[in-house]
Amino acid sequence: MTSRDHPLKASLDEPRAHLLDLIGAVEPWDDLEHTHLESARHWIAGGAPLYRVRKPDVPPMHLVSYFAVLDDTRGQLLLVAHRKAGLWLPAGGHVESGEDPWAAVVRECREELGIEAVASPVAGELPFFLTVTGTRGQGPHTDVSLWYLLDADAHTVTDYDRGEFSAVRWLTHEQVLAASAELLDPHMHRFARKLAWARAGRGG
Repeated sequence: MTSRDHPLKASLDEPRAHLLDLIGAVEPWDDLEHTHLESARHWIAGGAPLYRVRKPDVPPMHLVSYFAVLDDTRGQLLLVAHRKAGLWLPAGGHVESGEDPWAAVVRECREELGIEAVASPVAGELPFFLTVTGTRGQGPHTDVSLWYLLDADAHTVTDYDRGEFSAVRWLTHEQVLAASAELLDPHMHRFARKLAWARAGRGG
């Protein structure tokens, strides 16, 4: 069942119906992503609050837009060392109340990396991957994260938000997979494999 078939969609407000459409555009990579997509659909359709209103954990489950920046020519992904998470992640941030998740990508990309968001042809302005992840550390909560793909030349990223990140690195697919899972977002290896599969399908 896609989001467009969801029996509750007709009774939902426009932002929730739009989110169901976005999630319906994501092709699950594996059983775990299928489970996460179903969980996200029920959460959205069930009427729970969607947006963070107070840091770090109110409400305890809320929406995030990640954006993985890809230098397609070099075949490298940009990862950031997130100070609070203590992990290497794609850049991104919380979606504000009523904000379109792609608009959050545009805003956060400018704030965190100082560049304009350019959607990758792999997925365009639609999410490519979805995860439902329990955070660790102070104020544990659950992030429902839409992962978007952006295109950028590595040379155009000359600075970053040093309050949020302690460092940034461009890594090849092989380097991402070789990195310890303990140092990365818990779904980073799965995302890298899905991206490699998608790029191979496009001749990338």
